[in-house]
Amino acid sequence: MELGELWAIFGPGIAGAVFGTGWWIWVDAVVCSSVKISFLHYLPGIFASLAALMFNGVRREDIDYSPYDDGEWRVKLWLFLAYVVSFVSLAASVGLLVQDALTTSGPSAWTGAAGVLQCVFVLISGLIYWTSHSE
Repeated sequence: MELGELWAIFGPGIAGAVFGTGWWIWVDAVVCSSVKISFLHYLPGIFASLAALMFNGVRREDIDYSPYDDGEWRVKLWLFLAYVVSFVSLAASVGLLVQDALTTSGPSAWTGAAGVLQCVFVLISGLIYWTSHSE
């Protein structure tokens, strides 16, 4: 078997494990927190999961990389929006980490760090799946 075939077989499983790890880190931080976590802290992970779903809604074969052809602009726009959602969710999780680290009354800094790790793992899982899955 070639490396590409192995990647096509095991890539989705690896992506699922990375996705599950990201959410497991977040759930661990929420369960172990001594204060109630507001719904605002959940939003970056939810939007990162949405961005990963948006990435996986596009097949690689549908993207036209020709600079001289219009190609399918809807697919490119969809991927652009997926990138925007993913980077905004990552930026929001970093902002919540800074907020948690600077205040003493809210959640601990571990909750903010877990939110950043969750977004990173979820977005990496989306990219792993997208590169390994082709039809």
